[in-house]
Amino acid sequence: MSSLIPVHASEHVLGGVSEYLASAFSLRNPETSNALKAFLDDTERGMFHGPYVRVRLPYARAIGWDGILDWMPSWFTPYHHQAEAFRRLRSRDEHGERRPDPTLVITGTGSGKTESFLYPVLDHAASARAEGHTGVKALLLYLMNALANDQADRLAKLIANEPALAGATAGIYTGEARGSVKKVTAQSLINDREEIRLNPPDILLTNYKMLDQLLLRPEDREIWRKSATSLQYLV
Repeated sequence: MSSLIPVHASEHVLGGVSEYLASAFSLRNPETSNALKAFLDDTERGMFHGPYVRVRLPYARAIGWDGILDWMPSWFTPYHHQAEAFRRLRSRDEHGERRPDPTLVITGTGSGKTESFLYPVLDHAASARAEGHTGVKALLLYLMNALANDQADRLAKLIANEPALAGATAGIYTGEARGSVKKVTAQSLINDREEIRLNPPDILLTNYKMLDQLLLRPEDREIWRKSATSLQYLV
């Protein structure tokens, strides 16, 4: 049971490692051997320190964020760093249309990095589509298919369940995502490749390897021709 207590568990691990190091070097001189043991056991100047407990403070909520975007979920209240990202990434402000600023979001796990870029992208896609602008507006790149698939599931539910996003479209183009879905549903993004070529979605999810092919294959040129003036975001 003591192994379930963090302090006891750490003492058990440190004791085992110290014993291993002492026996691995196997110093014959008693004085030298005792010096090594003292070094291993010294909690102030020795090899091992801690354990330490890190307390993470809650992320600061945004103040005065109303109206940053024309759309965001009604239940959503942004953190300060998300609101700052929204201001940089929005495609409209009080002066009219604007070009999104290059933005890097560095913050902890569970702090809403995805929302920081996804909500401005969706806001722009919905408004641009409502104004009749076709073509890809945002290209979301992922290192692994698993990450792209996870994001695709999340995006599909969001678009399908938010009335304000009803006109927005999104597709996924990876080696695994080959199907016949031609319309966004709560279960899937568009994955029919011919449909993606004929009617490029507002948001396209892919990976680096597949993007390389999309840029080189003659049959995919139509995607980029139709998106020559619409592409605003590369994530």
